[in-house]
Parts: sequence; structure tokens; C-alpha cells
Amino acid sequence: MTDLLALSARLPLLEIAPSETLIDEGSRTTRMYVLQEGVVVIEHDGLPFARVDTPGAVFGEMAAVLDKPATATVRAVGDVRVRVVEDPTAFLTREPGAALAVLRTTASRLDGLTQYLVDVKQQFAGEEGHLGMVDRILDHLVHHQGPAARTGSARDPEGDHDHSAEAHGL
Repeated sequence: MTDLLALSARLPLLEIAPSETLIDEGSRTTRMYVLQEGVVVIEHDGLPFARVDTPGAVFGEMAAVLDKPATATVRAVGDVRVRVVEDPTAFLTREPGAALAVLRTTASRLDGLTQYLVDVKQQFAGEEGHLGMVDRILDHLVHHQGPAARTGSARDPEGDHDHSAEAHGL
């Protein structure tokens, strides 16, 4: 995560007071944040589920990259300083090292979640009802590929050009 911290060092710095909210669950945000110092708590439906104090940790990346409302609330525990990424897509495109750091963070989170679901699946194998659905949920998560990537230039309103070898008779 230190790569992301170094790559964001020139971005605007935002200071957050204790108990202040950085991201509200369900809100639409166009920003991504990189923790410089301090501690934040992450909550979903009002339940805290993570406490983060690692410089270089990133918040708001899922909402920004997927263009969806925030899936969690991020709140300062004490004094917090973050770097503000105003346009995450442009930043991640311009800084491949930052994109790789965010990808590694996301992959690590997904790996942890997958391991947890596999453990739950093993514990409740053969159960009926909601617990028996773990197989289907895990299968869906593992095989979900997300939205199709747009090819072509962002300057081209038509986009979606087929750059494959087959399209060019190669």
C-alpha cells in the first residue's frame, strides 16, 4: 500500500476530525481517498466491521470504479488525514502503479471473503434453507465477471471498437 501512498503524495490533503464521516453508505461519490495517517472504522448498516490504520489504505474505490453508491460508511476514529483523488478513473489510468495497488487490495479482500465463504460452505454442507444457499452464492461470486470493458479512446463517443486480431482478419 505504500506505493499508493507515494503515488498520491501530491494530491490534495484533507483533514478529518474525530467521528466525522468521510463516506456515507448509499451515497454517490466521485472521489477516492488514500489514508495518510490516522484510524478509520468501516461500517455497514451501522455495524462496524473493520478498523483501518494502514497508511496507503484506499476507500471509495469500489463506488468510483463501479459507478455505484458506496457500500459502507467510513468514519474517523481520531484525527485522520487522507489524500483526495478527485477523478479516480483518470488517476488510475494515468498511474498504472496506483491501479495495480488498488487491484491488489481488492483481490486481497475478495480472497479473504472467498476463503470465509468456503469455510461456511464446509460447515453447513447439506443444510436446508438459507444456509444451503451458500453453494449458489459462492458459485455466483466466483464466476461473476462484472460489466464488459469499454475499448477505444475516451475521446471517441462511439467507443467499443473491436481491436481483436479476428476483427482485422489476422
